[in-house]
Amino acid sequence: MSDFGSYLSGELLTGLQTTIVLFIACAITGNLLALPVALGRISQRAWIRYPVMGFMLAFRGTPLLVQLYIFYFGVGQILATVPTIRYSPFWPLFRSANGYAYVVLSLNTAAYCAEIWRGAILGLPTGQTEAGRSLGLSKYRITRSILLPQAFRLALPAIGGQNILLLKGTALTAAITVFETMAAANLVRAQTFRTYEPLLAAALVYFVLASVITSGFKVIETRLASRY
Repeated sequence: MSDFGSYLSGELLTGLQTTIVLFIACAITGNLLALPVALGRISQRAWIRYPVMGFMLAFRGTPLLVQLYIFYFGVGQILATVPTIRYSPFWPLFRSANGYAYVVLSLNTAAYCAEIWRGAILGLPTGQTEAGRSLGLSKYRITRSILLPQAFRLALPAIGGQNILLLKGTALTAAITVFETMAAANLVRAQTFRTYEPLLAAALVYFVLASVITSGFKVIETRLASRY
């Protein structure tokens, strides 16, 4: 039993490291991309708005697992045959499953969080913009100094929830051979023929990580509420 426990904890620790790194990298990239995507979605210029709308519909309208398969088994095989890609600085990113998982999860997060930002911005009273114009502020200044801070407060709870979904989404990357927490649990199951212990241990890992993320967003919400 002790040998099994040591083996289980060792494999899960290795998978946990990948899960944490993948989540942090995708959360940073996805959330940074979300705002410009949201601004593009509400742009009055059709040549900006419609491509962004297509991007958001593509990632929000298809399952994450399908996206992982398409990028890893489809796009990955195509890129591998392009010499310009193979001998470029980007090839280390596109030659491994971890790289495709990072790209897909980041873009998926960007699409969902952009929709949250869009709803928050459009949900603000129109009087905010009119007040800024009456003060002689430019459109950029109104957006940066008036609309976005208020929209961020409105969007933060939903963005926190979306980042929890991102954490859960990392478990699907096991399907494209990323050795994260779920893949580690499946490996232990296959090699020890124990079903419940590895799955329960993986569930506990995700629960703890989700609790930490939730607490972090709660702290941010509390601090923002105390300022305004």
